[in-house]
Amino acid sequence: MQHTSTQDTLVGLFVASGIVGLFFLAMQVSNLSSFTDGESYTITARFENSGGLKPKSPVSAAGVKIGKVSSISFDPKTYESVVQMSIDSKYNTLPDDTTASVFTAGLLGEQYVNLEPGGSDVYLQNDGKIDITNSAIILEKALGQFLFKSAEEKK
Repeated sequence: MQHTSTQDTLVGLFVASGIVGLFFLAMQVSNLSSFTDGESYTITARFENSGGLKPKSPVSAAGVKIGKVSSISFDPKTYESVVQMSIDSKYNTLPDDTTASVFTAGLLGEQYVNLEPGGSDVYLQNDGKIDITNSAIILEKALGQFLFKSAEEKK
C-alpha cells in the first residue's frame, strides 16, 4: 500500500487537532480558560475551614459562575481562613446579608464558593464582607463521626 502526501497531510491534521483538543480540555479542567479581565469588585468571607478551596476556584450563585477566588490567607488572631473573591461587576446586586458556603462539585470534584443572596436592600460593595458563612464539610471527619456513632450504638 502506498502512502500519498494527501494521506500524510490528513494524518498530520488529525494529530494536530487532537493535540489542540487536549489543550482546550486541560484549560477547562484547570480553570485557566476563565480569565476575568473585565471589571470586578472584591468581597471577603471568613471560614472556620476552607477545605480544599484554591485561588481561581469558582464562585457561584444559583448555579451560575459569577466570579472566582482571588486569594486565601490565614488569620493568626482568629484562626480563620480569609477568602477574598473577585466578583464580576455585572453581578453588583448581591445583598449585604448574603451567605457564603464552601461546596464540592460532585463526590470527588473541586471545591467552590456558593453565594446565597439574602433579602436586604443594601448591596455588597467593593471590599465588602460576608458575615454569614458555612465551612467546608471534611469527608474524613464526617465519616469518622459516623463510624464512631455506629460503634457506640452497637455497645
